[in-house]
Amino acid sequence: MNRSVLWKVPEGVDEDQIARMNAFWGDESWKTVAYSTAENLFGEPEKQPNAAIVAAFQERLQRVAGFTRVPPPIPMRNSNGGVIYYLFFASQKDTAQNIVSDIFNRYRAHGVR
Repeated sequence: MNRSVLWKVPEGVDEDQIARMNAFWGDESWKTVAYSTAENLFGEPEKQPNAAIVAAFQERLQRVAGFTRVPPPIPMRNSNGGVIYYLFFASQKDTAQNIVSDIFNRYRAHGVR
């Protein structure tokens, strides 16, 4: 999921990008995760923080896709340190999660260069 797909307001998202997110997410429920009216004084939808969207997708991999092992994803960064996407891993096996978690943690330990 490329975070640049989501604009600050849903009306600004191109129809092709909406179709792409629907295909990626599996349905249109991403809209309720990505945009909220809860904290807006005027009741207009606003884009939620990337962390909320990432957490919802991680939960979706477990709840909807049925993966039992979904470690926290790793943010993939550009040369300036900006997050360009999140790398997820999902499995049914403890061993696979342990291996990937070790790799992800080593990458996290290096930080942004």
